[in-house]
Amino acid sequence: MKLIYGFSIALAGLLTACVPDLDLNPPGSQSVGTYYKTASDADAATLSMYGQLRAMYRDEIVVTPNVIAADDGIPFLTGNADRVAMWRYGIISTNTFVGNIWSNAYTGIQRSNVVISRVPAIPMDETTKKSYVGEAKFLRAMHYFTLVRFFGGVPLVTNETTSLDNVNVARASVDDVYKLIESDLKEAETVLPKSYSGNNIGRATSGAAKGLLAKVYLTWAGANASSPYWAQAAAKAKEVMDMGNYDLWANYADAFDLKNRGGKESLFEVMYITDLAGNNFTTGYAPRGAPIVPSTGSGIFRVSKSLFDSYTAADKRKAATFLTSYVHPTTKATVTLSTDDADPARAVSFWKLADLTSTVGGGGGKSFVVQRFSDILLIYAEALSEANNGPTADAYTAINRVRARAGLEPLSGLNRQQFKDAILQERRLEFAFEANRWFDLTRTGRLLTAVAAETSYGRSPAIKATNVAFPIPQREMDANSALKQNDGY
Repeated sequence: MKLIYGFSIALAGLLTACVPDLDLNPPGSQSVGTYYKTASDADAATLSMYGQLRAMYRDEIVVTPNVIAADDGIPFLTGNADRVAMWRYGIISTNTFVGNIWSNAYTGIQRSNVVISRVPAIPMDETTKKSYVGEAKFLRAMHYFTLVRFFGGVPLVTNETTSLDNVNVARASVDDVYKLIESDLKEAETVLPKSYSGNNIGRATSGAAKGLLAKVYLTWAGANASSPYWAQAAAKAKEVMDMGNYDLWANYADAFDLKNRGGKESLFEVMYITDLAGNNFTTGYAPRGAPIVPSTGSGIFRVSKSLFDSYTAADKRKAATFLTSYVHPTTKATVTLSTDDADPARAVSFWKLADLTSTVGGGGGKSFVVQRFSDILLIYAEALSEANNGPTADAYTAINRVRARAGLEPLSGLNRQQFKDAILQERRLEFAFEANRWFDLTRTGRLLTAVAAETSYGRSPAIKATNVAFPIPQREMDANSALKQNDGY
């Protein structure tokens, strides 16, 4: 598919804020004086934004913190030290995972700003031009949404960075970051098409913009029971539901099947190609040394017992989500995996994104689905209940659609707090390994309690109230005198 390839165009890969060694004319790139002239240039610049997403969602940048900094996964103690430090909440400003979130997001923001700045001047079809800018604003909003949830207020850079002058930008307030996200998504939803066909499947659509905005409102509401954003989140989610082009697959596992990329349950996904432009969700998360994947499993982290045991026997999602045993291809013996066995070779693994057709390590081709229709249903249920001081009939209908597919009985008779608890639990089970858990815990004010309760394998997390935000990376602090570090770091 066309969308998964990055393009080396002038300024497309630049970090925007706070980078002292910015190279404004990378070797081999076309200069700004000779680029951004034709409709083809505009398309290439737009597609370069999607190429950046492959790195952002491949495994370690957005996914890993949502697994190990929450309560869903445990890194192997013989693995990356920064990963273990994040799990134990010994997070410092030089942690590489923290730095990668920041740098990759701002690289994506620069690519969006290039399109927003350059494409309007290109003579071409006006509808297509507006769509390109809409895609750029959708993706810029997506990156800022990642940043504000991890760091709080961050520098707002809304123009293309073309020189090293005036790059020391102070942090904006959290509300100002959300206002930019909201503005970008409101514009995007009005100019993006409802759907695409052929090689263009996977580009941002109006439904993707509406869905992301619903999630933004949900997060913006936070733990404020009287927030006006609950009603806005419910209304925006309902707009997606009423579009008529999204639905749940009958079987949970079908939402992640290679043949269903860009299918009816996906609002927006990051696409990969098996063995060509792949992800690491197969080799990376298979049991360590397991000869069932190319290059044998890396075993980056194991599934926590608290997550694994949260699924009831009736829940069909459990078998689709985890690898609990495999047959050794040589000995033909069955290897049983466990959440209790300390041996990395015998640990239960996340498996729903594994691509068993890949033949090279890091060659998985399954999409990382950033937002699925089940997320819209659960956003709607939660927001509607919060806006009405308790679950309504429509809120029950929405969550019970998700539960019915999982093979679970419908919920009923819950008060506001019980329904809120049920929603959060449903989200944990439905979206395991989909970069939602840490965000859900922080927005609901439950991070400290959840992390403190997950103490298996000697975690003993040194978590404190200020850990609801990550530290600003030290490199950015050193490069930008206008930055102020988050409290507690």
